[in-house]
Amino acid sequence: MDFTPTEEQTAARELAARIFGDLATPERLAAAGTGTDAELWKALCAAGLPAAVEELGLLGLVLMLEEQGRTTAQTPFAASAVYGILAVARHGADEQRARLLPALRDGSAIATGAFPVPVDFSGGRLTGEVPWAPWLRDATHVLVPDEERNLWIVRTADAVVEPVELTAPWSAGRLLLDSAPGERLGDGPGAYEDVLAVARIAFAGLQAGVCAGSLARAVDHVNRREQFGRPLATRQGVQLRAADAYMDTEAIRVTAYEAAWRYDEGLPCAEQALTAAWWASEAGTRVVHAGQHLHGGAGADLDHPVHRHFLWGRQLDAYLGPGAELLQELGELLATDDHATTAIGESS
Repeated sequence: MDFTPTEEQTAARELAARIFGDLATPERLAAAGTGTDAELWKALCAAGLPAAVEELGLLGLVLMLEEQGRTTAQTPFAASAVYGILAVARHGADEQRARLLPALRDGSAIATGAFPVPVDFSGGRLTGEVPWAPWLRDATHVLVPDEERNLWIVRTADAVVEPVELTAPWSAGRLLLDSAPGERLGDGPGAYEDVLAVARIAFAGLQAGVCAGSLARAVDHVNRREQFGRPLATRQGVQLRAADAYMDTEAIRVTAYEAAWRYDEGLPCAEQALTAAWWASEAGTRVVHAGQHLHGGAGADLDHPVHRHFLWGRQLDAYLGPGAELLQELGELLATDDHATTAIGESS
């Protein structure tokens, strides 16, 4: 295994870090409320970052999403890349790729996914309700699975979208389908499992950034804050709490990197995707709690920047499966005879 980024991946990560660092300031985030920062999204698209996702691979996307997570920047980058660009590029027919990808690459179209809740498909139409989908209020297209785990692209113009407020400000919405038309994405087995695995890996990368940002704020705070004439950082209890948070953050990062690298290399990665998602869920919760706790009373301030990391970390904990469910799914996978030789997106 070699997780060393390519020159192109490193350049994209540095560019993403610069854009997020310059534009996703606490003041701008507060002004955006629970919606997307439209100017930030335009800046990302003008820099060509969404368009570069296919070339950079899943590992490249994870690296860029880490930088988004550090600042909790409110853009639909993760959702549109996973459920739009990568899903269509890998599973779409030639005509679908030619028609959909240009707009997804330049950001004029935005995709999200109604995962993992299935809807009913009958008579060529889709019917059902998805309680919430991230960044649905911004989306022009939503990827929807049916009960047979077939994937359908639905235009949000053909559905009803009701705003929903989540723990994190993800511009979410409730999706209501009433005999809505959809076009099938992928006609072979494994497309649903492939997209779900990519989503889990990508959002684990986002969680790694959220945790790194929370920890960085906490470390800065305990180094500056003094108690009884000494910085809080000199207290052994504070050091141990921060060290545990650092180790958890690194575990999220390395498992996300491994899963993304294996995916890009075409190697089996079903176990690794679940492992990364489990670490993001379980360890992510611990880290953002520690980040808020290490801020003391300031951490209880709902307007403090560290509170945003707490909200994002808790939202990511539950998205695409909480830790207990992921662990059960991983155990069932390990109990099968063919898990080690079947790659994501392939039939056994």
